[in-house]
Order: sequence, then C-alpha cells, then structure tokens
Amino acid sequence: MQYKRIMLKLSGEALGESGLLFDHAQIMEVAKVIKTVVARGVQVGIVIGAGNLWRGRHGAASGMDAVKADQMGMLGTLMNCLVMQDALAQQGVTAPMFSAFHLPNVCETYRRDAADEALNTHGAALFGGGLGNPFFTTDTAVSLRALELKAETLLLAKNIDGVYTDDPRTNPDAELIKDISYDEAIKRGLKVMDLSAFLMCAEQGLPQMRVFGLDTPGNILRVLDGDDLGTVLHP
Repeated sequence: MQYKRIMLKLSGEALGESGLLFDHAQIMEVAKVIKTVVARGVQVGIVIGAGNLWRGRHGAASGMDAVKADQMGMLGTLMNCLVMQDALAQQGVTAPMFSAFHLPNVCETYRRDAADEALNTHGAALFGGGLGNPFFTTDTAVSLRALELKAETLLLAKNIDGVYTDDPRTNPDAELIKDISYDEAIKRGLKVMDLSAFLMCAEQGLPQMRVFGLDTPGNILRVLDGDDLGTVLHP
C-alpha cells in the first residue's frame, strides 16, 4: 500500500547511545531513511520521545513535583526535534518544527492548519513539546497529531520490536503478536502505548498502527514496503 501521509513516533532511547543522550550516527541514519520516505511522495509527521534525556518521574526524579518533571520531559522532546531537524537539513530535507509551547525564537507554535500546510509543502514536519500540558505522554501527543492530520497509519518505532503477550524483557516466554484489533488489545490489557492514547486511537478509528523495532532504521522502509515486521493493529 502506498501511503500519502503517515505519523512516525521515534523512541528517544532508540536515538541515544546505549539509550542515553545522542547517538549522532544513528540519528543520521534515521534522517536518511526519512529522506527516502519523503522522496517516495509519502508525507511524514514526526514525534520523538525524550527517554534518552529524561525519564519523567522515575528514578532520581521520583520526588520531584509532577508538573515540573513533565515539563522537563516535554522540553526534552523539543531538544530531540532540534537534533533531528538538523540531521534532516544535512540530508537536504526541510522539516518545519512545531511546538506545543510558545517558543517564537526556536520554532512555530503548533496549529493544525500550519502543520497540514507544512506537510503538503515539504513532505516532513516535526512536532515537539508533547501537548504542552503535564500528565500527558508523547503517546497521547502522537496519537492526537495522527488523528488531527488524518494520517493513514501511525508507526511506532521503538526499542522493542512489537507487541508481546507479556514484557519480553522480564518474561522469556512472551510471544510476539503479529496482528490484532484495537478492541482485542484493550481487552487483553496489552502494553501497546499509554492506555488513554490507545483508547483515543480506537475510539476515533485510526486506520492502522504499526509497532516495530528501530534497532535498524531501515525497518521504517521495510514496513512501508509491506513487510510484516512487528505488530499490526487496526479497528
């Protein structure tokens, strides 16, 4: 299937060196893949998590004020967008960046019409800052952007290669699920993404969601080429 517009969620950890900070070689490889996607005539909106920079209210930050901790995470997503925007520019791809926060010296504040125009004009756009409010994850942000901008599929490129029956990092008997409906995934309590975000996709009838690993950036192209990599979720 040739998609016209997709939304891509990149794991912050997958862009970090051993999950932390920035693996610039990996970031550049992802930028090259995005360049290929745009060259094929597929518009791609990009949301990046901040797990390589900040883990919210976990670990040493567990005693922080929740609002401040979440604000730091949202700022982390903007840093990741900036480094990816730079990598794309080095590949000759113009990718306007939009923030849920008002940061006029850095990028444009998100508006659906402006984002839609940017995708139609340039083929790529970056969305940072989450939703600009605490207590919402980047899963919620990418789901909302996918629905607002009428993406035909939401690609979740993660540091795990699909949806499993249980957490494969703690349960060696966990099995990869190749194809499942939203309703069945919810009924079984599967960890696809943040539950409120997943429920929104299900209720609004997002045409398709794909979960796969970003250990090899070329996996994005494999998915677009019809490879059954990872897990397909659908209404």
